[in-house]
Amino acid sequence: MRAQEKISGKGMTSLRTRQRLVERLTDQGISDVRVLEVMRDTPRHLFLDEALASRAYEDLALPIGHQQTISQPYIVARMTELLIQNERLSQRPLGAVLEIGTGCGYQTAILSKFSEKVISIERIKPLHEKAKHILKDLKIRNAELLHDDGSKFENKTKKYDAILLAAAPLAVPEYLYKSLEIGGRLISPIGNGSTQKLTLVTRVAVEEFKTEELEEVLFVPLLGGLID
Repeated sequence: MRAQEKISGKGMTSLRTRQRLVERLTDQGISDVRVLEVMRDTPRHLFLDEALASRAYEDLALPIGHQQTISQPYIVARMTELLIQNERLSQRPLGAVLEIGTGCGYQTAILSKFSEKVISIERIKPLHEKAKHILKDLKIRNAELLHDDGSKFENKTKKYDAILLAAAPLAVPEYLYKSLEIGGRLISPIGNGSTQKLTLVTRVAVEEFKTEELEEVLFVPLLGGLID
């Protein structure tokens, strides 16, 4: 199959199928047209094994191996929308973005459309390598993927406009508060294996943070340690 056909998709991965997903996201309250267009145009089927490609545009989390999942499209759209909602007039509203938990790279691909630069961290090397391969095929050049421990990753010289955690800590790691620019936003599931809340943290001032609990979610836990 030619590369462009693979990306555009056929049958269950067609534009019509993707448009139905956008309609479902709209029904669930996703209203930012920028997010809806990127969700429609990003070929989610490429991030899944071929056996699951026909389900790529259902609003479901699906397995990607190594006891990990690709997030439900609604959650990807919701988290993205929350990070960019204060900059409604810009097509690329974010500067530097940190993502913890690359997985297969789907959320990374979405974030890349709204960011100058995405730094994404994955502790499971086969997933890290798979995501690198897919993003290269999609010619996404503003994402830097690192095989590193997101529970301990700390770059003291770097500040981010947005931080997204795709795995749930029991509490936001302290260093991530310090890594936010003033006015920056962090979105993360917070909680244990059975009770988690999607939580938005905004750095209002040097020592002031606003925290909002939004809705119940279910993510894999944020774990430490590298896996080769």
